[in-house]
Amino acid sequence: MPFTKGQIITVSLAGLATAVGVAAATIQSGTMKQSDLPLAESPASTRNPIAGPTNNPESRQPEPLQAQTPAAESPKSPPQPAKTPAVQSSLVAGVPGPKVEPVVVTPPDSGCKISMAVVSDPNPPLNVRSIPQVRGSQIVGKLKNNTFVSVAEEQNGWLRITDPPGWIAKNRTESSCSNLNQQINFRPGGDEAIVKGRIIGGGTHSYQIRARKGQTMTVRNRKDVFPQIITPRGKLLAGDPYQGNETEWSGKVPVTGNYTLQLDSNFRGYEYEFSVKLR
Repeated sequence: MPFTKGQIITVSLAGLATAVGVAAATIQSGTMKQSDLPLAESPASTRNPIAGPTNNPESRQPEPLQAQTPAAESPKSPPQPAKTPAVQSSLVAGVPGPKVEPVVVTPPDSGCKISMAVVSDPNPPLNVRSIPQVRGSQIVGKLKNNTFVSVAEEQNGWLRITDPPGWIAKNRTESSCSNLNQQINFRPGGDEAIVKGRIIGGGTHSYQIRARKGQTMTVRNRKDVFPQIITPRGKLLAGDPYQGNETEWSGKVPVTGNYTLQLDSNFRGYEYEFSVKLR
């Protein structure tokens, strides 16, 4: 339907009014405060940056190390033995250790010169033979047990005696070294020795023991004869055979060196036994 001129003018004015209204609304919206706008969702870091640490590792401040903070990884060192407190050491040192038994010292019966023997035959009497062997020899005499004989020579287990002249088997007798010089050595950790032996016939048995100046030596007799105690310089400390029978001597040794415990026999001999201790 065709429009009249008046209708066209009215429509144009209405359109113009609408455009002006839209423009005014646009200008008014541009002048609104930012705080009046609704808040949009934003990351936690922008919502409250002062409230506390964020989830971003790079924004965290370093924390001070605590006492329980483990140290940095390093190569492991071998474990060190635990140190015993000094008080424990002193307690242990004060406890006596196990007692070490005295060493027993006896003289040898071979490898030395024999000057006298005593007959000890399990099937007496003992035959005295013309030569040092059984076969081919002649019996030139007989000896009872406990008979002392003087020995002139030893050969392959036989003893040549002077009265009656001839040969007797050594293993049918008891004999000892005429002269002996033997060292006394204590057991590890020990400080005492027991010396026991026998002199058959005449002779001298000497035992050497090393002592330091100031040590206390104690010698106790356990049989009939007390040994002479002689210093490294040859001075007699105790055991004078002409002064009676001593049974014990104890004293500090005057010098460092080998002390001699000596027993002498002039005739048929004797058994002896004594102890010596050094502390």
